[in-house]
Amino acid sequence: MSGNGLDHDGRGRSLGSVLSGLAVAVGCVLFLGGFAWGVVQYKPYTVPTQSMEPTVKAGDRVLAQRISGDDVRRGDVVVFQDKAWANVPMVKRVVGIGGDTVKCCGTGGRLTVNGTPVEEPYLHGMTPASGTPFEAKVPQGQVFLLGDDRLVSLDSRVHLDDAANGSVPLTAVTARVDAVAWPLGGMLERPSGFAKLPGGLSRPGPLKLILGAIVLGVVLILAGASYGPVASLARRSRTRTASPAGR
Repeated sequence: MSGNGLDHDGRGRSLGSVLSGLAVAVGCVLFLGGFAWGVVQYKPYTVPTQSMEPTVKAGDRVLAQRISGDDVRRGDVVVFQDKAWANVPMVKRVVGIGGDTVKCCGTGGRLTVNGTPVEEPYLHGMTPASGTPFEAKVPQGQVFLLGDDRLVSLDSRVHLDDAANGSVPLTAVTARVDAVAWPLGGMLERPSGFAKLPGGLSRPGPLKLILGAIVLGVVLILAGASYGPVASLARRSRTRTASPAGR
């Protein structure tokens, strides 16, 4: 009987060791793969000013997905750099693309794009949507950009006298902000006010999948690594329990 018990216990330990090793291996693949995927897709960026409040605040650390100009949609919060705008990375919201006529202010003090009023809940009900009225035709291959804090933001309205009517080239856009990483602020919502316009809204990036892979990888690594100590404690406990009966 003791021989059979030892053999069964050995097989149990062997299977447990294999499974724990597999869990650690899969966990490492998920963790490292998710991390590498995140590095390729995203770059961190610190917001320098309050022009995008309350969506993102000055000093917030955001995660911005690397994109090309073809991926830009109205409503996106983007990182861009343009010589006419001091040639430093900036964060603004795209409110118009090539061919659009952007105007403020329409009915109820709202921003209009091609005559369509746009709901902008991120402005916290600010009326009107711009302290200074304006109208601009966006050239093809360009985007018109505004800050969410329209009272302080220096954006396309400041550059309306430029040849491009205050817009910047799509090639100047390098990334789209998907989330506030620190302090923890979660994912940025795509504003539904632009959904009814041609082209619709951009799709969220793969950040949730990346974070899910990393978290699952950590869980599997910890679970697999803990098998050995837990199994050892269980065996010692069984031995102590069985010893008096053996005497």
